[in-house]
Amino acid sequence: MIEMSIGLLVFMVGIMIGSFLNVVIYRIPNNESIVFPASKCQSCQTPLKWYHNIPLASWLVLGGKCGFCKSAISKQYPLVELLTGIIFLALYFKLGLVWYLPFVAASFAALFALVMIDFKYMAVPDSVNFAALLFALVQPDFLTALLNAAMAAGGLYLIGLLSSLIARKQAMGGADVIVAGTMGALLGFPNFFVALFLSALLAMIPALLKRESGVPFVPFLALATLIVYLYDTQASKLLETLIYG
Repeated sequence: MIEMSIGLLVFMVGIMIGSFLNVVIYRIPNNESIVFPASKCQSCQTPLKWYHNIPLASWLVLGGKCGFCKSAISKQYPLVELLTGIIFLALYFKLGLVWYLPFVAASFAALFALVMIDFKYMAVPDSVNFAALLFALVQPDFLTALLNAAMAAGGLYLIGLLSSLIARKQAMGGADVIVAGTMGALLGFPNFFVALFLSALLAMIPALLKRESGVPFVPFLALATLIVYLYDTQASKLLETLIYG
């Protein structure tokens, strides 16, 4: 009963963070402050009342429409809030109520914001990317997390550099290297390699379907990181099976 009550509280915190992520997703790529001005309707530009910004509830009560001009509100807003709440809840059930849970959750929240921004704008803001990395470094063993982040980022950078020399064009962006650092800090080794391999598998079909325009890779790195983080034991066993049979 206590565990479920705490889980509900964690979920509520998650959807509130998700509401903030919506601000980040919209404003950061447009070089706008995430603090001022207050939120407003994107259609009629009317500043929203506080009760228009209650996560999930406001969208449901308003029927997905602006309380002033009745224009449709994007389903992205409640979806981001709901998914963030689910991510936070999943992390709580994975880790329990440990002191570093908020930092791990914040790191994955930043990665989720990167996913949405990259899909929407094909861009990866450094401010959000570095925030994910910094939060990921707050672990019980900070030095190990830092070393894992450095090895993961450095290794991917060298691979990208070599690939660029062979292909004679840039094969990997700096944003991917920073995300790799976050992955290394969160997952450690060898699970970092499992997540890297899984991200390639997840991106394979979308990449084939969008061969001409291309697909952003960061979302698949982030999704693979979450999956392997939640199922780290299974990932390790799978890797052992593949290597040793």
